[in-house]
Amino acid sequence: MTQDNPFGEVVYSYTRKQAIEDGVLVDLSAIETIKEHWKYPFACTATVWAIIEAALQKDGQDLNGICHDISWMALIAVRTGRQDAGQIHFKVIIAGTKHALKLHIGPGDTPAPVLTLMLPNED
Repeated sequence: MTQDNPFGEVVYSYTRKQAIEDGVLVDLSAIETIKEHWKYPFACTATVWAIIEAALQKDGQDLNGICHDISWMALIAVRTGRQDAGQIHFKVIIAGTKHALKLHIGPGDTPAPVLTLMLPNED
């Protein structure tokens, strides 16, 4: 322990960048509708990505449309005050099925804010 590091040396860390490289998180920041709605880096868990991929197999579904619906419902939840300690809980219909999701807002690999979309039971 030192004055600069009161908790001692880091034993192990797993960065957001590593999680994206490993496929644990999927970076959605480059999707047009995500860029329109959010100014911070935006990723989803592999579990949420699996829901999106399954929806994309159905007729009439596209990634921009699904991301628009997710973003819009999250924004409504923000505006109506359904947030708790940096987490926004909301429901969205994706390809005809209602899903409960949460959007976590907090620091990523640096203190700068990032957004992570996940299922309610994921951390």
